[in-house]
Amino acid sequence: MENKKPQIVTIDGIEHDANTFTEEQVLLLNHCVDLDRKIGSTNFQLQQLQVGKDAFLKMLKDKLAAPQPEQVILEE
Repeated sequence: MENKKPQIVTIDGIEHDANTFTEEQVLLLNHCVDLDRKIGSTNFQLQQLQVGKDAFLKMLKDKLAAPQPEQVILEE
């Protein structure tokens, strides 16, 4: 029998040795780990998108605040 170093996973404050997990439990754990990674990546992308939107909104406000050339209305 192989002595594996314990792979401790903490869920709701309770420590579990992942080496004792069934295949199904390992699969569910892997899904959770992958989703945590994706959530982190999505939050990072959301921050980038928000900064980009804020920059475009600032440019729009600056353009709206700038003096506008007078429009000439031609009468027929």
